[in-house]
Amino acid sequence: MGMTTQTLPPRAEPLLYAGFAIFAAVTAAVTHLGPHRVWGLFAAVAYGLAAVFWRTRTAAWLALGGAVVLPLAVLVLSGQGQPEVAVVQRSGAHLLAYGTPYLSPGELAGGTYESYNPYLPGMALLGLPSALAGIDARLVFGGVFLMLLGRRNGRLLAASPLVALPLVVGGDDLPVIGLVCAGFTLAARDRPALAGLAMGFAATLKATAWPAALVCLALIATRGGAARRYGAVVAGLITVGVGLPALVDPSGMFENVVAFPLGLAGVESPADSPLPGHLLAASGAYGHAAAVAALGVAALGMGVSLVVRPPGDVRAAALRLAAGLLLATALMPATRWGYLVYPAVLVCWARLTERRKEPELCLAA
Repeated sequence: MGMTTQTLPPRAEPLLYAGFAIFAAVTAAVTHLGPHRVWGLFAAVAYGLAAVFWRTRTAAWLALGGAVVLPLAVLVLSGQGQPEVAVVQRSGAHLLAYGTPYLSPGELAGGTYESYNPYLPGMALLGLPSALAGIDARLVFGGVFLMLLGRRNGRLLAASPLVALPLVVGGDDLPVIGLVCAGFTLAARDRPALAGLAMGFAATLKATAWPAALVCLALIATRGGAARRYGAVVAGLITVGVGLPALVDPSGMFENVVAFPLGLAGVESPADSPLPGHLLAASGAYGHAAAVAALGVAALGMGVSLVVRPPGDVRAAALRLAAGLLLATALMPATRWGYLVYPAVLVCWARLTERRKEPELCLAA
């Protein structure tokens, strides 16, 4: 049987693959992005074949091979990918050469949005394999994600478009999601220091991991764990991985990480999907203020919910975080559809983990 037979009614599996095939075909037909079109063409055929041969183990490998391995090989060998791949690879090389992953404001002057590196300093570490050995950054992104989630859960998620598409084209959110899931898993296993390492490292990659670190803190505290130890590890990693680089290169980090995402750098961010926050911000100064205020209210509500009704297990923590990130994605002034990968994968991962006695984690197995 295919990989999904243990989590879905048998008759639903071919329908699921057929739905994946339709999504991939539509992606190929409507996207203006070359890498996404390549993925869509390969994946539509792969998922279609998996829907036909769903009763055999071949279906699983058809989905993985045709929706992940083949398009990934084509894009890597042809040098195609999302701009994030080149940004992370360049940041790793710049870190090695100059001790900072960021171009200076002077170097950025007159450049395009692809010259900016809006990620926190830790993301440059994922670009080091490219700088040192020529390894494509998306292989690092996907490898970290799959390693942290374990073979079964990672394989199940990778077979779906939720993960297959960003894995192939170069979505740098995957390692963040993998670290967040690992942090929740370790917290549930009463290993607060290791959970702090996972969440703290994630928090040095992208700010999207910071709410996850707070949810994990609430989970550990609710379970009677060593919340102070966890908090100390997270705070230490953020200090070393974010605070110290900010002291070393304050102007470069501010221009890339703060000014550019906020639209203060004179270059528009490509994060302009027509979600409520962006539509409000685009209506003028009052609309922008309303979007920021709505985002602040949502963040406050999330914080209050963690105090009033903290999550008691991994599933509850993942779903609480998914709800918060869904609201944040909808309300951020600069946002994009791709950020929805966070709540989508978290919900699916929570569904997978609730069917097991304890969450799977490759490194802790």
